[in-house]
Formats: sequence, C-alpha cells, structure tokens
Amino acid sequence: MVTAAPVSSERISPTAYATGYFWYRHGLSHPALATAEGRRIDGFMRPVLAAVQRIGGFSMTALMLARHRGIDAMLSRAIDEGRVGQVIEIAAGLSPRGWDFKRRYGARLTYVETDLPHMVVLKRRLLEQGGLLTPGHRVVELDALAEAGPRSLDVLAAGLDPKVGTAVVTEGLMNYLDPDTARAVWRRIAAALRRFPQGVYFNDLYLREHNVNLPAAVLGAMISAFVRGRMHVHFKSADEVPEVMRQCGFGDILMHRTGSIRETQEYAGTKGGDAVMVLEARV
Repeated sequence: MVTAAPVSSERISPTAYATGYFWYRHGLSHPALATAEGRRIDGFMRPVLAAVQRIGGFSMTALMLARHRGIDAMLSRAIDEGRVGQVIEIAAGLSPRGWDFKRRYGARLTYVETDLPHMVVLKRRLLEQGGLLTPGHRVVELDALAEAGPRSLDVLAAGLDPKVGTAVVTEGLMNYLDPDTARAVWRRIAAALRRFPQGVYFNDLYLREHNVNLPAAVLGAMISAFVRGRMHVHFKSADEVPEVMRQCGFGDILMHRTGSIRETQEYAGTKGGDAVMVLEARV
C-alpha cells in the first residue's frame, strides 16, 4: 500500500520522502508511512546508487541500514536498562522509529516526534490514517535552530516529566548543518537533557578520515545537489569527537562502530556500512 502525500512535496525535503520509502522497502516501516512521492524518488535513486556501488564498491544501502538499526539498538539498550523512559526525536521525518518503539514498549515509553510544520501535518495524518498513534506518542512542531520560543527544544523538554530519564535522537540531520550551527544545536540538546535524572543523545557519526574516497565524494555531491545545500562532516578523527562534544556540554562520550553492535555487524564489512558510527553522548 502506498498513500498519497496530502501536503505539497515542494514544502518537504525530497530526502524525507525518499528515506521514508526506503525504510518501508527494507521492512522496517509500516505501509501507512510509505508515500507515492517517496516511491517515485526511491525509484529514481536506486539505479544511481546501484551504479555507484558497482563501480566504487560504496553501498549507501548498507550505510543507511547501519545508521538506523544502530541507533535503534543503542536506544533500546538505554530503555531496557531503565535509563530512558522518554524520547525526543528531532527532525523525525517519515522515520518509523516512533511507531516501532511505542509498539514495542507501550506505556513504558513516552515518544515525541518533532519536525517543521509541513512535515508534522503530513506525519500526523499518515499515522492517524494508519491507526498508529497511541497514548504517549506525539508528533509536534520543533525548530532545532530556535534558541527560545514555543517551537524550541527548551520549551518542549520543559513539558516532559522531569523525573524520567530522557533521550534525544537526531538521525540524518546534523550533516545538513554547518559546524557553528551544529555545535549550537548540540549545546541546546545538552542543556535540555540536564533537566532529567539521566540524559543521553544518539546521532549518526561520520569521520573525515573514514570517508575520503571517490565513491563517498560522489554520493556526497549527489545528495548536496539533491537537497540544494552542502553536506558537512564535522569531525576529522575519533580523537576530535569527545573534545567537541564536551565543549557543547556533554560528559561521557561513546562511539559505537558497526562491528561492535550486534544488530549492525552484518554491515561492518561493507564499504558504506563501515563509514558510520553511532554517537552516544551522556549528560
């Protein structure tokens, strides 16, 4: 089943539609979150990505699955260990994570998906049409760049239970932001998480030293042209990550390679699947 998008595609990034359909095509999402626009863009991109993999050996599919399943795995551990009972996902797009985690954890978990207004309208409508919204699962407007105001992370966090451990997730967002903007967002995330007895942040992490090759450069250029904006890799090496994240207000910094996460080990030996890590930063 593929649903028609009720909001103009010009107002929502094409990558949001494409990744939403990608998760569905790989069995990670619900049919209600697969859109006709996503199917169209996915159909256009698949042969291009297949050609890049055939010529250069770099698999964007492995990278995408590794980052998504890796974040899922580390977030699940935090919930299972009792460290997290609330999740804020920033720029959630058409990710199935909110639906999937509420399906798995039920009343144990409060899940708040956030995005800009047009995506929120679309996501909420698709979830409602599919009967996928349950108590404790919300889709709300948030501007990750807002320092204050009703759409800021600070205001959203203030409305959650201050006695419950909380996680913030940003999958696929930070590389669209320039270094100064990214660090400002990280500072706001760290500040918001300090409201809670335990706070943890999960993000997909890339290092320049692992991504300096022709296939990765070609893919980066393609994505930049597709979204009409530059893509950024924020760290040269692993040594740089703890220093930057501590400057932004985090304490313990963990970098999980795909080979060290049971759920992503199958991607670790693939060029592309080995290019991403899961960043876990605690306050």
